[in-house]
Amino acid sequence: MCWSATADLVAGTAIAAIGAACVARTRRTRDLPLAALPLLLGAHQIIESVVWRAEGGTGPATVAWAVIALPVLALWVPLGVLCAAPPTARRRLALPLAAGVATSATLAYGLATRPVTARIRGHTLGYALDLPRPELVVAGYLLATVGGLLLSGDRVLVWLGVLVAGGAALCAALWRLEFISTWCAFAAVCSVVLLGWSGRRRPGARG
Repeated sequence: MCWSATADLVAGTAIAAIGAACVARTRRTRDLPLAALPLLLGAHQIIESVVWRAEGGTGPATVAWAVIALPVLALWVPLGVLCAAPPTARRRLALPLAAGVATSATLAYGLATRPVTARIRGHTLGYALDLPRPELVVAGYLLATVGGLLLSGDRVLVWLGVLVAGGAALCAALWRLEFISTWCAFAAVCSVVLLGWSGRRRPGARG
């Protein structure tokens, strides 16, 4: 996230608390993975506060941050959307899920075989992981995460997808070298819209 370790810690704690409320309000078991997304993203920002305090580098906090940001979220989001989606939307969600599986596997292999490095650049953090054909990886990641939300068939989730897509464009334009960090922070803030979503009564609330 931008600004400082303190900003990450405060924001992460607040978002994680909202995530815990999302989980507590959830009525259907199959909504839990998506309802827990703010909890995961809040913890992610707290981990980044540790990266700040370590002044970047390649330490355990950097690796933990990258594992969540890259392979975990690439699979978590489309799988969570698929679980929560109405039956009419599940067939079209197969594409984002397939992209998520392939992208997550690629990123997991990259993290297992190459070092990831965090560098402080003013008031932002930049992360570097040397991957072949990074443009394809980014495309797969966006299809899995943003695409899954946009194709969900749920008004709130589509709105979240629009917000996250707009944030991706903004972060890419303003912070090209720090895109991953700033976009993850933006997505974490946007994920609080799931608080209202998690408490809604939907068909099959016991499923």
